[in-house]
Amino acid sequence: MTEETMSNDNTEDLRAETAEAAPELAEHDALKAELEEAKQQALYVQAEMQNLRRRTEKEMADARAYATTGFARDLLSVADNLQRALAAIPAELRGDDKMKPLVTGIEMTAKELENVFQRNGVTRIDAVGQPLDPNKHQAIMEMESADAAPGTVVHEMQTGWMIKDRLLRAAMVGVAKAPEGAGIDASA
Repeated sequence: MTEETMSNDNTEDLRAETAEAAPELAEHDALKAELEEAKQQALYVQAEMQNLRRRTEKEMADARAYATTGFARDLLSVADNLQRALAAIPAELRGDDKMKPLVTGIEMTAKELENVFQRNGVTRIDAVGQPLDPNKHQAIMEMESADAAPGTVVHEMQTGWMIKDRLLRAAMVGVAKAPEGAGIDASA
């Protein structure tokens, strides 16, 4: 045995003998153990409080960032209707002096709505020409296309929107597929 081990054994033996003779030492040991347990509990509570504080701060930041989600989603139909109105005006009426103020008013309203969206973190999803992303696009149909790679968005029926980094509404799109008979060798 080493000297240190012998010293520890002697200390423990001495403590045990003294504890039998002096109950105050046993009470001291019990209090010391209780103190250690209380310290551990205090550290646990401190860690729990810190986790709760972080979680609450994150939830509050998300609530501030995405508070306008419902309102923005409701306004998307207004943006869609303005775009439909502009698309419905024939080119010959756009040049008509009587219709010009109406067309200009609709265009300005649509532009202002888009500016309000951008100021509030609502952005349009670019779809046409992009590969299909199921997180942002909702494929409504497949369209044969020799010009685009299969799985590429070739037509957009309804614009998709994001609010900051979250999806507000998926873009409804048509996706390219290989034309019938493409890739099949007719001489085989």
